[in-house]
Amino acid sequence: MGIIKDFFFTSSRNELTGLCLSGGGALGFAHIGVLQSLEDHNIQPDYISGTSMGAIIGTFYAAGYSPQDMLQMIKEDKLYKITKLMTFRPTFLKSGLSNHHILKHLIQEMIPHNSFGELKKKLQICVVNLTKAEWEIVSDGELDKWVAASASIPGVFEAINHNDTFYVDGGLLNNMPAQGLEEYCQTIIGVDVIPHIPPVALAKPIDTLASSVRAMQHQNSHEGRDICRFLIEPKAIEKYHEFSFEAYQDIYQYGYSATTKYIVENPEMLYLRK
Repeated sequence: MGIIKDFFFTSSRNELTGLCLSGGGALGFAHIGVLQSLEDHNIQPDYISGTSMGAIIGTFYAAGYSPQDMLQMIKEDKLYKITKLMTFRPTFLKSGLSNHHILKHLIQEMIPHNSFGELKKKLQICVVNLTKAEWEIVSDGELDKWVAASASIPGVFEAINHNDTFYVDGGLLNNMPAQGLEEYCQTIIGVDVIPHIPPVALAKPIDTLASSVRAMQHQNSHEGRDICRFLIEPKAIEKYHEFSFEAYQDIYQYGYSATTKYIVENPEMLYLRK
């Protein structure tokens, strides 16, 4: 009770709350369930930070779309399968097998102002600057460009060229970009949809590849995870993988259930209510 008591005395409704959403492909649909549970408990983050799928979900939430709005978008195939967001190119001469025309068009259609500054909530997007081999936090400019960059899986999507600098998926070097929230937020909630789970078996080469990528992402998430006052870990990864786009409803439920359970176990979160 000591921790809860201290939090009660130091918490203020005027303090700002940040929400950091990890990357994770289809596993990122759990973020929508997390957002729904937070809303059901009247916990409304002021700042959103995200990488890859976390950046996509975070962008629509920052623009004012509710979790139910996003579920409807998925049902309409706008955020359903990765093939819906990819336009394959017939050549290996480009920097990726696919461009971002569909994702950019979706953002331009659903968020016509296409601007960080006009969003209803403050938004930070994590990208990787390949020129400098560093991750960066972006919070101004054209939304469609930077969301596309943050979700630009190396070798699959084309890199985004901005001022002669190439940018790709933020999850490559920082899958939990909570660092940019520290300056503005007194409390940070983190959601990591790729928590470390030791592999049980590696029967196929793809299993080894997937486990290796996940290990890399978990390793580069340590700093961001440590910054978070609260850390929610939906475990959809135990049953599904990053390309299980058809299971969006089940993955959503993992996020909702994990968050609801976490709030019950950490009731001090309720003092973040607006």
